[in-house]
Amino acid sequence: MISASQGRLQDRTPVSIIDIGSNSIRLVVYEGLARSPTVLFNEKMLAGLGRGIVSTGKLDPEAVTRAMEEFRRFRTLSDQAGAERIHVLATAAAREAENGPDFIRRAQDVLGTDIRVLSGRQEAYYSALGVISSFHPANGIAGDLGGGSLELIDVNGKTPGDNISLPLGGLRLQDMARNSLTQASKVARLEMARAKLLKAGQGRVFYAVGGTWRNLARLHMETTNYPLGVMHDYEIGIDSAAAFLKQVVKGDIDKFKGIEGVSKARRALLPYGAIVQQEILAAMKPAKIVVSAAGVREGFLFSLLKEAEQKADPLLSACEELARLRSRSFTHAQELAEWTGKAFEAFGVDETEDEARYRQAACLLADIGWRAHPEYRGAQSLNIIAHAAFIGVDHPGRAYLAFTSLFRHEGLFKESSPELRALATPRYLERARILAATMRVVYLLSAAMPGAIPRLKWENRGNGVLALVIPASLGGLYGERPIGRLAQLAKILGRRLILAVEDGPSAAVK
Repeated sequence: MISASQGRLQDRTPVSIIDIGSNSIRLVVYEGLARSPTVLFNEKMLAGLGRGIVSTGKLDPEAVTRAMEEFRRFRTLSDQAGAERIHVLATAAAREAENGPDFIRRAQDVLGTDIRVLSGRQEAYYSALGVISSFHPANGIAGDLGGGSLELIDVNGKTPGDNISLPLGGLRLQDMARNSLTQASKVARLEMARAKLLKAGQGRVFYAVGGTWRNLARLHMETTNYPLGVMHDYEIGIDSAAAFLKQVVKGDIDKFKGIEGVSKARRALLPYGAIVQQEILAAMKPAKIVVSAAGVREGFLFSLLKEAEQKADPLLSACEELARLRSRSFTHAQELAEWTGKAFEAFGVDETEDEARYRQAACLLADIGWRAHPEYRGAQSLNIIAHAAFIGVDHPGRAYLAFTSLFRHEGLFKESSPELRALATPRYLERARILAATMRVVYLLSAAMPGAIPRLKWENRGNGVLALVIPASLGGLYGERPIGRLAQLAKILGRRLILAVEDGPSAAVK
């Protein structure tokens, strides 16, 4: 009897991170150390440790009591999930409060492990690594807004740059401003003047990290009726952001569309988060805002990877994992990813670096819906891909991946998701159809099993004719169905294609 779940990768050992922030405390158990980490279990509490710290200099006593009780639960949950390693990170409130050291000692006794109290620079560094690890590539300024502090750091490619920690976390700003939004704007503007690094971000991307900004982005999605409810890599234009933030600061937050999705404990901090973002936009003048679901926790995990693992493509790594878990043959998916690159070259279809990555990812995901009823494989695959916890792919790229799978299963012109269609560029849709049409031919010649695809080859027969040649040993695969599918591909490409069977030293066109 097989006792282990086949829905999980068996070569992974769970690892836990407890993140002790000024406002929230969170436990995240990951399936294991990986380039694109998968969350096995996730729970948080809004403790509010940093509430009142400006006036008292100490962590909130009631919050400390609640936190200790939650630490016991988090430790037990971590053990229950099978985590062999547990990493505990503490940030602004714990490092700055008078009773912070005592709190850390008590927490270590409860959790049974050491706690890393991160400096502002360390917090900024790990937050930057979180952004660097989840965008391909990252280029701009990352801002991580917590309850106690704001970390700003320049990110460019794989290298974290200049950084600064400012006392502008939501709870602290609210306390410093004595619950006055007008005063909060003055405080934020004064503090932001110290962030000289923001000038280097002009015309680049501002990466928004942290729960308050994610909740603001969620409200922006609702306000604009955005068609895809995926937070990571959600882009907001500067003009749209400016109007929205102004509305948040001036309006009644409880009347915003979608506000019921934000916990009441966090709602009061949204206007303060909006004020901080307003001041960043004014000082930095970025090209756009991009939301990052990855921050300090993911950056810390990334730092634990070997250098070779860090260099792996995060999107392709995640798609490979999904292919292992859901495809009929992972090897077949790998063969398809490599072979379609040669096919696109033969077709004369040019690809950017991202388009090549997305094509490979789409091939790895092409068979994940095979267990569904044939009439629903396309829709199910589209839904899984569009909403998967992928990193290293923007929202139009998600549409490319999702529509490729839909077209491969349901036909080349079946666009059953008008919402997602709004995100796809015409170029991505064209390539999704070409790739899907190619898959529809190849699957009929491989039975979704490995070994056949590498033996298929494209030959230029002159006069603009391109032949897909089947080796003689697989000549029995030749038939009406693949010929019909090849005709569909030819129509999409706008060129002549034929199916041929190799016959000794020469090729016989059937």
